[in-house]
Amino acid sequence: MITLSVAVLAIGITACGTAQQNNNAAQQNNNAAQQNNNAAQPNQTTNNSENKAEAPISQNVAPAFFYTADEGGSVTKIDATSNQVLQTIKVEGAVHNVQVSPDGKLVGATVVPSMSDMEGMSEAEDQEGGHGEDGDHEMSGYANFYDTVSDELVKKVEVGIHPAHLVFTMDGKNVLVTNNEGNNVTVLDAKTFQTVGTIPAGKGPHGFRVSADSKFAYVANMSEDTVSVLNLQTMVEEKKIKVGSTPVTTGVTSDGKTLVVPLNAENAAVIVDLATEKMIKVPVGNGPAQVYIPSDNKYAIIANQGTEQNPSNSISKIDLATNQVIATIETGKGAHGVVVSPDNSKIYVTNMFDNTVTVIDNETNKVITTIKVGTTPNGISVTP
Repeated sequence: MITLSVAVLAIGITACGTAQQNNNAAQQNNNAAQQNNNAAQPNQTTNNSENKAEAPISQNVAPAFFYTADEGGSVTKIDATSNQVLQTIKVEGAVHNVQVSPDGKLVGATVVPSMSDMEGMSEAEDQEGGHGEDGDHEMSGYANFYDTVSDELVKKVEVGIHPAHLVFTMDGKNVLVTNNEGNNVTVLDAKTFQTVGTIPAGKGPHGFRVSADSKFAYVANMSEDTVSVLNLQTMVEEKKIKVGSTPVTTGVTSDGKTLVVPLNAENAAVIVDLATEKMIKVPVGNGPAQVYIPSDNKYAIIANQGTEQNPSNSISKIDLATNQVIATIETGKGAHGVVVSPDNSKIYVTNMFDNTVTVIDNETNKVITTIKVGTTPNGISVTP
C-alpha cells in the first residue's frame, strides 16, 4: 500500500471525494434496466488498466451510484438504491480519491503508481531521475476518468507527483488535482483533459474543495498547517490561512462564507469565517480525516480515522449554527472518506481498516447497512 509521505504524521493518513445525487425518479426508472446484468453479478470485474482514450462518453446518465477509491487497486461502484456492489473496476496502482463530474457522466480517480511501475522505469529515466525532482526517482501519478454508464476508461492523464485529491469545478470547465509531493495543483480542461495550468500551493497539498461559484479552491497543506486559497480565474495562490496542526481536507459552505478543516493532530475541526478569518476549534474524534458539508449547509460531518494501530470508528456531526457536535455515530474501523447524498437523506463513510462502507440515515443518525468493498477504501463520491 502506498501512503502519503508526510513527516509530521504518525499515521498513514490518506483521504477523499464528493458529488451530488439525481432525484429524478423517472430518469432512474428509465435507466435501471441498463444495470440489471451487472447487479446480477456483483462480483464481476472489469480490467481497465489500459488507456482507452478514444472511448466515447455515454450520453445517458445511469441511475444513482456511489464510488469508493480503493488503495488496493480498484474503484468500487455501488447501487445507491439497493446498496449492492455492481462493479469492481481494476486499476494499476493505488487509487486515492474519486469524484463524479457535475453532469454525472464521468468519475475521476487519482492513481499513485505501484512499486512495480517505479521499478520498471527505463534506464534513461533512471539516469535522469525519472519524473521526480532532484533525482529522487519519484514518478508522476495519474488522473483516470471512467464513464459512469459503461465503466470504460475514457482517459488516463499524467499529473504531478503523488496525486491526492481530484475535484471537478461546478461550472464543468476544469478538474483540479493536488500533487502531495509536488507541492502544487494540476488544472485540467474537463472536456479535453489537457493541462491548462499548474498552481503552486503549500507543502503537502492534500484534500480540498472548490467554491460553488467555481472561483476559489481551498487546499489543505498537511505539512505546513495551512490552507492555500487558490484563485481559479487568475491561476495563482492568493494567500495562506494558518489553521492548526495537520489539516487533511477542507469543506466550504455553498454561500462561500464558512470553511471547515479537520486538524488530524489536534483531534479537532476548525471553523473559519472566510470574511474575517476568525476561527473556532471544535473537539471531534481521534485522528479526523475528511469533512463533508451537505448542500443545506446545516452540518459539517467529520470522519474520525485514528491510526491503523489505534483506529477510530466514528463520525462527528457538527451543527454549523451552534458550532457544537450534536451527534457521534459509530462506523467501521478507520472512518475516512465521507459524503452525503444530494437530497441529504444518507451519509456514506469509507472504513479503511474494515474494507467497508457504512450507510447512515442522516435524520435519525442510525446505521442503515454496511457494505463490503475493495481493499483499503479511501475517497468516496456520489452521482448527481
